[in-house]
Amino acid sequence: MDINFELYKVFYYVAKDLSFSTASSQLHISQSAVSQSIKSLEERLNCKLFIRNPKQVTLTQEGSVLFKHIEQAFHVIKSGERNLNEIKGLRQGEVRIGASDTICKYYLLPYFKQFNELYPQIKIHVTNRTSPMCIQLLKKGMVDVSIINIPQKPVYQNMTVKKTKPLQDVFIAGHNFKELKRREISLKDLVHYPLLMLEKNSVTRDFFDAFLQQNNIEITPEIELGSVDLLIEMTKIGLGISFIMEEFIQNQLTCEEIFIINLKEKIPQRYLGIITRDDIPLPVAAQKFIELLQ
Repeated sequence: MDINFELYKVFYYVAKDLSFSTASSQLHISQSAVSQSIKSLEERLNCKLFIRNPKQVTLTQEGSVLFKHIEQAFHVIKSGERNLNEIKGLRQGEVRIGASDTICKYYLLPYFKQFNELYPQIKIHVTNRTSPMCIQLLKKGMVDVSIINIPQKPVYQNMTVKKTKPLQDVFIAGHNFKELKRREISLKDLVHYPLLMLEKNSVTRDFFDAFLQQNNIEITPEIELGSVDLLIEMTKIGLGISFIMEEFIQNQLTCEEIFIINLKEKIPQRYLGIITRDDIPLPVAAQKFIELLQ
């Protein structure tokens, strides 16, 4: 089937924002030209791709299937274009990174600074999401590389993940729980204390829940939050005990605002990881950034 690439291009721009007018603006063609291109593509494929209502545009089932493939194809093409530009001595271009706020703040900031000093013409574009969402961003081709908390049971199709930094989780408390400071405490003893925890659907929370399950312990968190920084602050003012990575609390430990609880059970070590796609060439700028991390 010989279909003009421009028709797929128009389809991509309409489908990604579900808007004919937005596609018209981005492609610098009239809205009627956009509609005509979609109509022509539907005729050649012999199926309907969009459902148009007065207030919204939605993809049909066939349109959704096609968009998944077209979206990947466009990202491959864009990646190739960027590679050609960046080969000119890393004088222009960008590196697109997916990472959580916490990983950016406590791990990546020095590397951002170093990369910017080495390649000042390369823009650093960071998308902050949870680690599971950063994997999805990579799957969709929206970032070149994601830096993630490696899940316990990783499933990466057409992806490569490399361990980059070991992490050690600990339980921490503030001065309100100073009686625990020089004691060894077991997990079952923690049931009697208020626990502050990251909300579900994060790698850290999944790891924590699995750790409790392995030790046949059930603990219901007193407070669930989406921010590591907020967890630390609430621990400092004495609202409860938190489960957090030791690498992220060095300043507070030095200032003695909080302390690490001496837990009887050993908490397994885990890792940060660099994850990339196998089926899309890695841009030169992203390669250089990864070299810094390794």
